[in-house]
Amino acid sequence: MRTIFKTEEFDEFYNNSENNLKQKIEYVSAIIETMPIIHSKIAKKLTNEILYELRIQINNEYRILLFTINHENINQATAVIFLLGFMKKDTKEYKKQIKKAIKILEKWQTKQNS
Repeated sequence: MRTIFKTEEFDEFYNNSENNLKQKIEYVSAIIETMPIIHSKIAKKLTNEILYELRIQINNEYRILLFTINHENINQATAVIFLLGFMKKDTKEYKKQIKKAIKILEKWQTKQNS
């Protein structure tokens, strides 16, 4: 269904995560890759943004910010990119992470176009 690309920033988050979080990320990734319809409890479009967030809860709340590469709607996209992951702490930090993800996306898009 979908191909998942991953940035260096996401890989760093993943590699530094505990095993139970890695397992949950792999589980959610499998859903993104194989299921035709992704429920909003798993991937939610951020209001006034071009990004989606994957919601993962283990002991804390974690988010993975992603971009749908070839269609605005995740259910119709066949390619997505995981931009970065983080533990959700507060709204101020959350907004910083969104800005960081957009910069990562812009850098990635520049590489793709050159």
